[in-house]
Amino acid sequence: MEINKYGVDFEKINSKLQDVPNLSPNHELNAPGKSFGGMLKEAVDEVNAYQKSTEQVMADMATGQIKDLHQAAIVIGKAENSMKLMLEVRNKAISAYKELIKTQI
Repeated sequence: MEINKYGVDFEKINSKLQDVPNLSPNHELNAPGKSFGGMLKEAVDEVNAYQKSTEQVMADMATGQIKDLHQAAIVIGKAENSMKLMLEVRNKAISAYKELIKTQI
């Protein structure tokens, strides 16, 4: 059974893990060239790519061009989960912003 056929890209996961900051006391947390805005933009672009691939799969299903419905279901599930995660991140960011606004100075 091959895991890569389910769309798991271990090289991409390992490269993302390399970006996780080292939380040791003497380590600089802000890696050069990596900003929060840049990482957020990458995440939004990735969710957008999943959504576009889902649209293509749905069109292929409607026209009968797709042969493997399981792969289509996996692509649709990835897009759904990535969108749910992005919405939760957005909700947490809005909640944190509202808490900051309430803070008395």
